[in-house]
Amino acid sequence: MAGRGTRGLTRAVLIILLLPGSLEECGHISLPIPIVRLGDPITASCTVSRNCNHQGLKPQIQWKLGAELQPGGKQQGLPDGTQTSTITLPHLNHTQAFLSCCLYWGDSLQILDQAELRAGYPPAIPDNLTCLMNLTTNSLTCQWEPGPETHLPTNFTLKSFRSRDNCQTQEDAIPDCVPEGGQSRCSIPRKHLLLYQNMGVWVQAENALGTSVSAQLCLEPMDVVKLEPPRLWALDPRQEPSPPQPGCLWLGWEPWKQSLYVEQKCELRHQPRLGEASWVLVEPLPSKTLEYELCGLLPATVYTLQMRCTRWPLPGYWSNWSPSLELRTTEQAPNVRLDVWWQQRQLDPRIVDVQLFWKPVPLKEAGGQSQGYLVSRSPSGQPGPDPPLCNTTELSCSFHLPRGVREVALVAYNTAGTSSPTPVVFWESTGPAVVGLHATAPDAHSLWVGWEPPSPLPQAYVIEWGLGPPRPSSTNRTWRMERNGSITGVLLRENIRPFQLYEITVTPLYQAAVGPSQHVYTYSQETAPLRAPELHLRHIGKTWAQLEWVPKPPELGRSPFTHYTIFWTNAQNQAFSTLLNASSSGFVLHGLEPASLYHVHLMAVSRAGTTNSTGLTLMTLALEQSELHTLLGLSGFLLLLIGLCGTAWVCCSPSRKNPLWPSVPDPAHSSLGSWVPTIMAEETFQLPSLRDPGMPPITKVMVLEEEEKKPGPWDSSDSSEFCGLPTLVQAYVLQGDPRAALPLQPQPHTSDQVLYGQVLGSPTCPGPGSYLRCDSTQPLLEGLTPSPKSYENLWFHASPLGSPVPSAPSQGEDCVFGPLLDFPLLQGLRVHGVEGAGGF
Repeated sequence: MAGRGTRGLTRAVLIILLLPGSLEECGHISLPIPIVRLGDPITASCTVSRNCNHQGLKPQIQWKLGAELQPGGKQQGLPDGTQTSTITLPHLNHTQAFLSCCLYWGDSLQILDQAELRAGYPPAIPDNLTCLMNLTTNSLTCQWEPGPETHLPTNFTLKSFRSRDNCQTQEDAIPDCVPEGGQSRCSIPRKHLLLYQNMGVWVQAENALGTSVSAQLCLEPMDVVKLEPPRLWALDPRQEPSPPQPGCLWLGWEPWKQSLYVEQKCELRHQPRLGEASWVLVEPLPSKTLEYELCGLLPATVYTLQMRCTRWPLPGYWSNWSPSLELRTTEQAPNVRLDVWWQQRQLDPRIVDVQLFWKPVPLKEAGGQSQGYLVSRSPSGQPGPDPPLCNTTELSCSFHLPRGVREVALVAYNTAGTSSPTPVVFWESTGPAVVGLHATAPDAHSLWVGWEPPSPLPQAYVIEWGLGPPRPSSTNRTWRMERNGSITGVLLRENIRPFQLYEITVTPLYQAAVGPSQHVYTYSQETAPLRAPELHLRHIGKTWAQLEWVPKPPELGRSPFTHYTIFWTNAQNQAFSTLLNASSSGFVLHGLEPASLYHVHLMAVSRAGTTNSTGLTLMTLALEQSELHTLLGLSGFLLLLIGLCGTAWVCCSPSRKNPLWPSVPDPAHSSLGSWVPTIMAEETFQLPSLRDPGMPPITKVMVLEEEEKKPGPWDSSDSSEFCGLPTLVQAYVLQGDPRAALPLQPQPHTSDQVLYGQVLGSPTCPGPGSYLRCDSTQPLLEGLTPSPKSYENLWFHASPLGSPVPSAPSQGEDCVFGPLLDFPLLQGLRVHGVEGAGGF
């Protein structure tokens, strides 16, 4: 293949070299329009000069679009010998492609000329034209949206002119502005502008298929000016006449230098640095003071501030937001009331151990981050003659009080001061407790606690929860206070972990009294039991096995079993299974094989998952000796019965054509007609005549095998000269239908010939017999038979008087027959097979 291609290429090169001119001089493509709208038709023509006809044949011009041959070219010859081909492409679906005009040179297709085809769309109208006057670059920058892709090179030009009215008339043209690098924006320099004179601006888009123009924009350059943002800074509060109030900020700014003489207004926005709060916009600020005090903020909070400005009251664009400035507001003393709870324990008759808990102060009400908490016996919360009971930054503390002290004070403090004291009164448990306390776990990270409200209704509830026993209940406990005394339940989501036991306590709070606490235990989420019940074998037999197990009692935090599944597998890895309900404690496996090995295991299923028990291996019992003998005896008896039935069917079936032995009737008690068995239709065949061609058709050939006998007086030494048949097998031929009954009244005077044969020989002579067919018309019987002998057939008894008596055989008759068999008359006797003659 490579050699043939190389030879073809070499031949083409040689042809090109031998031509008077190059291939470029052979053909030329002409295109009316090289660029069309995408999907439109295009027509091209190619002219081939007569110098290209190197073989004296008419050249066949071929067209290719890209790498594909294009059919449909119409070729015609001109008087000067040149050939012209024209092709029309109905749909040009390529944005760019090469159309080639080709000729076959040798075995290759050579390109004579190529033309580039382009397809696309005309430019869309540019949209959204906007212009901004930038005082930093001192130029007017306009930008636009070019529209959808045209697939063709498209040129955009920003055109403008100056006008003294509303751009209805054009005074001075401004040089066109062409964007660089395919951008959709362009800037007109300041030297071509009059800042306070109207000018008309528009964009023109152009490509090979057309031109489009945007809407005209009439503007004054200073009306579209965009200022630069100002610069922010924080003012020193110590230099101000009065210090800033808590929640206020002092700030100043400096305008952009280029806009110092431009009247403008500015906007300020702020948001807390922490959290997800949105920006808050402040009303336009005065531009002459350049200072501002921002109040209404959270104390001790860091805020982010930004500012922007615009030309005002004349039109203009807002500047960008200034760089961010972060300032922190001053602190103020906390001004909230703390939620407090306690627990008491009697140490001795005079001392009580108190553990006090409180909730953290919310940030928006705290006035600043609290530095610590102070617990004292003074009702005012201020340090008195006695030292404070507790001074900590934690949310709890423990202290000792003398028996009989019922009240302490709790305050929060920071650098700005202390909060109002929160009195804590240790009331006695005199109110009623909640009733019907219960808890459930909706999911792995929450607990629902419900109860029945007591009577009278309390003012609030205190709910405590933490890990239950065996862990100490006083550590890592969480609590909350619900001030609505009519609620009947609450959802706990704080500090809940899955698969844990929780202790929940609910205490009602009354006016100047506390009710007894009630406890309940629950799991946050139930898990599957650790193990399934252990499987045991109770009894086993030859084909069955009884299994039992003890169901596991319910466990806290463990999902109860819903059902069991028993699996067992035999030695051939055949698996079986059955499903039982959760109340079952035993099962009997049936249908097992004796003396076989089985593997059994139990799987317990709960709502939380499945658990498998340990496996159990068992062996079924083997069959006993007596049972084995009984089984073998039954099998043998069954096989014997099947054999006898098969033998009887083989012997007695009437449909069989070849029984195991021939059915030969007793000749002393039957006639020749009864000796002839039923002839099936498919057994009939014809045997050609041995001598006479006019012999009637022969329907049966019977084969007799003669036993060896001693030679007798009936043997003929010259019988072989009449018949040359084999000596061991002789054929007896019966004409007509052997099933037809022999006539009782023979017709001696009929003209029909009767063919028969005569058998010569002695039953006692061992010499070989002969069989000859005779054409004699002599009757078989010439006279009456007085009575049949013991060896004669019974049909002679039915012969009427006057029937012919057979004559004695002699050597002078028409034919000499073969040796006799055991019976003299064997006409009609048919014995199938050579082996059937052995019985006679």
